[in-house]
Order: sequence, then structure tokens, then C-alpha cells
Amino acid sequence: MATEFKTLDVRPILESGGEPFQAIMGAVDALAPGEGLKLLAPFRPQPLFTVMARRGFDYELEELQDGDFEVRFLPKQAEPEIRYSGDGPSPDLWPEPSIDLDLSELDPPEPMVRLLAEAERLDPGEVIFAVLSREPLFLFPELTSRGHQWVGNFDATGNLYRIMIRVGSRAE
Repeated sequence: MATEFKTLDVRPILESGGEPFQAIMGAVDALAPGEGLKLLAPFRPQPLFTVMARRGFDYELEELQDGDFEVRFLPKQAEPEIRYSGDGPSPDLWPEPSIDLDLSELDPPEPMVRLLAEAERLDPGEVIFAVLSREPLFLFPELTSRGHQWVGNFDATGNLYRIMIRVGSRAE
């Protein structure tokens, strides 16, 4: 989704000997959720980058042909919360998935049934990656009780749930 920007040109304020900080903060306070601020300035406003980062903005900087600068302050994207089983080695150390499944078109409980069947078929340590249409709350305790590890979160759109399952040892 493209960010919409409000524009603030602080060059006239600076040319008249004024200080633009209050105007900038007023413009930021007036932004709607998800909106960004396009700032035009005669210099690179380095100290403002830290102030805006604390207020939840990243920036893109472009030097204009006349030597002035355009800075686009964009709202930072929230990182989706990652849930995990919490036992065993970090998912960063897991091997690449042996199986990739797109189960996003299936209705419950079919994704859970398919994932548990795949986990039974694989050797310990192998990894399954799957995409689901919702967070599989009933699957988590079932995986844990069977000795499997898991890690998952929603994608950036918040529409699909991604899960990786590391197959555990078989019960004797």
C-alpha cells in the first residue's frame, strides 16, 4: 500500500529567519494514521532524523537539482509478532524446509489434519513451512504434545499466517 504524504516546505520559514521545528512537529501531529510527511529544506536536516525515529518514522532522502533536500518521513511498519514453542534450538538454526504447503484455501480443521499428517511422515529434524488463512491456535498445543517445535506469525499484510514446524523425535 502506497503512503500518502502531506507536504511542508520549510525554506520560506528559514529564509525569513524563523525556526521551523514547531511547524514540523505541528504537521506531524496533524498526520492521519499511516500518512507520511514530505519535507522540503535547504539542507540535510540530520538532527530531525532521530526525533522522527522516536516518533515512529523512517525516512528517505533525496537531494534536489538546486541543492535543496526532499525528505519523506514514512510511518514505520510494525513487525508482526512471532510466536514459537520456545523449546530446543532457535529457528535460526533449523534446516531449510523439506516441504512448502499453501493451505490458505482450506477450512478448519483440514490445515491442522494435513500438517499433523506431514509431520508424522517426515524424519526428526525435518521442517515444514505452511501458509494458512488464520492463526492455528488449536494446532500449537497438539504440535507441542507430539514433541514438535513450531514458530509462526502473520505476514506483513496480516491476512496470512506463516508457520514452520520442526519435526521432533518419535515417541517410543
